[in-house]
Amino acid sequence: MEALLEKVKNNYSEKDVAFFTKAYLFAEQAHKGQMRLSGEPFFGHPHEVANILIDLGLDVSTAIAGLFHDIVEDTNVTLDQVREEFGPEIAKLVDGVTKVGRVDFSSKEEHQAENLRKMFLAMASDIRVILVKLADRMHNMRTLKFQSKDKQMEKAKETLEIYAPLAHRLGINTIKWELEDLALKYIDEQGYYEIAEKLTETRAERKEYINAVIEEIKKHLRAIKVEAEIEGRPKHIYSIYNKIHNKDRVFEEVYDLIAVRIIVKSVRDCYAVLGTVHTVWKPIPGRFKDYIAVPKQNMYQSIHTTVLGRDGRPFEVQIRTREMHSTAEYGIAAHWHYKEGASQNGDMDKKLSWLRELLEWQTDTRDSREFMESLKIDFFSDKVYVFTPKGDVKEFVLGATPLDFAYGIHSEIGNKCVGAKVNGKIVPLGYELKSGDIVEILTSSASKGPSRDWLKAVKTSQAKSKIRNWFRKEQKDENIAKGREMLEREARRKGYDFKTLFKTEWVKGVFKKFTLQSVDDMYAAVGYGGIATGQILTKLIEEYRKENKVEPDREISHHKARKQGDLSGVIVRGYDDMLVRFAKCCNPVPGDSIVGYVTRGRGVSVHRSDCSNVNTADFEQGRMIDVAWSKNEKSAYNVEIQVTADDRTGLIAEISNKLFNMGFSITSVNARMGKNSAAIIVIGLEISDISQLDDILKSMKGVSGVQDVFRIHK
Repeated sequence: MEALLEKVKNNYSEKDVAFFTKAYLFAEQAHKGQMRLSGEPFFGHPHEVANILIDLGLDVSTAIAGLFHDIVEDTNVTLDQVREEFGPEIAKLVDGVTKVGRVDFSSKEEHQAENLRKMFLAMASDIRVILVKLADRMHNMRTLKFQSKDKQMEKAKETLEIYAPLAHRLGINTIKWELEDLALKYIDEQGYYEIAEKLTETRAERKEYINAVIEEIKKHLRAIKVEAEIEGRPKHIYSIYNKIHNKDRVFEEVYDLIAVRIIVKSVRDCYAVLGTVHTVWKPIPGRFKDYIAVPKQNMYQSIHTTVLGRDGRPFEVQIRTREMHSTAEYGIAAHWHYKEGASQNGDMDKKLSWLRELLEWQTDTRDSREFMESLKIDFFSDKVYVFTPKGDVKEFVLGATPLDFAYGIHSEIGNKCVGAKVNGKIVPLGYELKSGDIVEILTSSASKGPSRDWLKAVKTSQAKSKIRNWFRKEQKDENIAKGREMLEREARRKGYDFKTLFKTEWVKGVFKKFTLQSVDDMYAAVGYGGIATGQILTKLIEEYRKENKVEPDREISHHKARKQGDLSGVIVRGYDDMLVRFAKCCNPVPGDSIVGYVTRGRGVSVHRSDCSNVNTADFEQGRMIDVAWSKNEKSAYNVEIQVTADDRTGLIAEISNKLFNMGFSITSVNARMGKNSAAIIVIGLEISDISQLDDILKSMKGVSGVQDVFRIHK
């Protein structure tokens, strides 16, 4: 306690020290007798969380919220007691942290999206809530070794996917870097320690090289009379790991293994130092970034340049002012370092503008999967910075197109867009913007509005939301008809008559869940893509099962009072009423040779005869059973194919259009980059038999640039 209180005395007023001491003793008593998995007293955890928050320079209320962050959940202390003893501000912070603490990111996608929404709402209420949660996560990651292997992996992935990107968006690099390194240690232990060992092996050599560079810089800065602090920049294992694994580099080829940071008094000095560095050493083309002139959205500012040192060895130089350095290290938390500045409220608004944007568009996004994907793309990925013709800077997600730019300016600009110029030249609307591009949007009052293909071309959720809004308003009748058809078709595919599911009291439940006013609103929302058919049918089928007392099983194709074989498309020989489900490991379709396996309590699982799982020790041969395809049924079956092709603009759109024109329903599309810059696209489809699959494979081979296409055997 003494060391922490000494730190408190150095950071807060005498009144705040007394307030913190009272809170410390209160929390210590509340957690008395509780132990952690490590065998240490539980209170050591809130003690360290408060310590991290003080190191970030946060106010005393936030530090006390760190002490209290588990007190309502894990002790007999109530929120009312906290409010009575320590006031409404502390109580509000503790309540927010407690709610965020209940967020479960390992749950199903729909719940996960809802939990994230709650977390962002808590952040919007008071950003300090999430700063306490980040400090909590950092200390938990430091002590993760005491958890089980499964829990270690779960928490490490959650940290990399949610908390580290969140720290990045808030600009708190000190937390981001440590969270990434700690998570990597559990996700790829071997990869982590390989880099750690190489850093240790080369430390002496790098230190000698950096010291020589620093002395050279100091000599030249004395000549131009610029005062500066110069230091070697710390290396972060996760950053090096990413460059090795994602950019096919070896350890020695990572430029910022050797890096120096120069901190000066003014912006003018920053550019003077840059000129000196480029005079002494030759800059590497394409490795210069001026984040002072064009700050990142989290307000990060610095000049980055990579130059060739002695023996042609590259090293990175970062140049910034002291205040820029504080913002770079502490991000949003630096607001509390400079509270007396008159412009700080404006700075805070700028830093949190992305959060307001997120809360605006998420209210229009009812599809949980889309929300999660858009979140990762829009807010947790790399950015490009482009210019309007007037020179204003706009930030977009990596891969954004002129259409994203148009809708980022205004909805009407996007809706009337007929073309685009980048750097004075006409480009396709699917062109991927690059940092530094000057973008001009061409519009026409005669434009008929956006095309549905634009939904595939744009990358930002903002643009997608505005395009959908246009279709929702302009083509309501068409959307209503389309939505009804989609729901009826999907219900048939699941083995239900839509009229059977369409009971007034059940539909009212759908209205309440999705904030709809009428049946037409529901159909229209499905028609323009605002709500997925599965979201509505899941709710209706759930009500149907309750009333008809049908056991829920999301994989069983079964309908009460229907003859076995009618819905699944499979006959179990010798049985008239047997539940049937299709194994997800091999996704059999009519025409495949199949076998059945009697499961415990879940009917017959149908596999392909050549499924690798069928011949494992886990399958008891005595429970195998004869099954056959029904000749009377034309059901839809899921299958996945993989297409490997030369990467080019419009590839996915061309493949999608070809499949659509052939009459096939696409259930999912996932794309990634493979070796030699090839695009690897995995497509989920619904087909009725194996002959259709053959037609699809032949058709895909005819697409320009396709190298290989095959059915995926999971």
